[in-house]
Amino acid sequence: MLDTLKEHRGEVAPSLFPDLYITAFKWMLLARTVEEKLGSLWRAGKIAGGVYLGKGQEAISSAVGTMLKPGDLFGPLIRDQAGRLAFGEPIIDVFRTHFGSRTGPTMGRDGNVHRGRPRQGYFPMISHLGALVSVVAGALIARRFKGDRTAIGATSIGDGGTSTGAFHEAMNMAAVEKLPLVVVISNNRYAYSTPNSRQFACSDLVDRALGYGLEGHTMDGTDLAECLEVVGNAMERARSGYGPQMVVGHCLRLTGHAEHDDAFYLDKRLLESPVGRDCLKVAESYLCKQKWADETQIESWKKVAKQQVEESVAIAQCEPQADPSEETWCPYATESVAEAHSVR
Repeated sequence: MLDTLKEHRGEVAPSLFPDLYITAFKWMLLARTVEEKLGSLWRAGKIAGGVYLGKGQEAISSAVGTMLKPGDLFGPLIRDQAGRLAFGEPIIDVFRTHFGSRTGPTMGRDGNVHRGRPRQGYFPMISHLGALVSVVAGALIARRFKGDRTAIGATSIGDGGTSTGAFHEAMNMAAVEKLPLVVVISNNRYAYSTPNSRQFACSDLVDRALGYGLEGHTMDGTDLAECLEVVGNAMERARSGYGPQMVVGHCLRLTGHAEHDDAFYLDKRLLESPVGRDCLKVAESYLCKQKWADETQIESWKKVAKQQVEESVAIAQCEPQADPSEETWCPYATESVAEAHSVR
């Protein structure tokens, strides 16, 4: 697969790459459709809590989810809807969780971003940024203790999250243990409203990789083809025993921090710069240029994505919400213990 990725920029794309690219593009498209619906529902007062959109970061996220293999581990961040879907998250989980449905993966117990299925290697996001790096690293160590060295782990972080102590401690541990961990940093230029210039003094976050003793990679986060190539290479390096990999994707958050934030602080000049490109539009243009799809075909994919989203919303809206008065308040892990005690 790596040879395929490395050669794709030639005049004639290898036979495997178009299928890979189209698959990743469809996850981007579905993620954008899901999140546009979430934004609409939030503005209509149908969702409690915040809604955080990944517009502008779908190429990075989709590349991560697409390039992981069954049995691998994934710790997504709030703007990783594309990666979540590519890794196997059912669309219905998204809306069940946002509606607080008792049928969702959190049973309505937790915030709408904290959804996941740990037994399938898909970890719920932790709001304390940087914390998931150590969670995925710990899971990889647990696999190692069991004699399983086949899996790699990947997790995402934003540029702001790299300034946390949890991030530094986890990266150091992963490097010392030479874990097959890929940490993908989406440098979207703002940590909420704090620009890069007030976050770090190095010219590029990838420069930190050397200090940790890691291999570092950088990529244009608006270019899906480049994201697939660079992320795919980093994952192969991790899988082949070269230790943790740090990948920095350069892009721009094309929305506010969340739907309640109008991003008034955004330097509008960034929108006219290369990092301000909409990765979904860039990918559509690339598909047409390569003649892998035309506008009619892309429109048909959009229609299918919208239908999938609307069907999931219709189902989730009719399901019962969690009722605190009927809840057994104990951690999932000890629920069987509580049930056994009640039987006695």
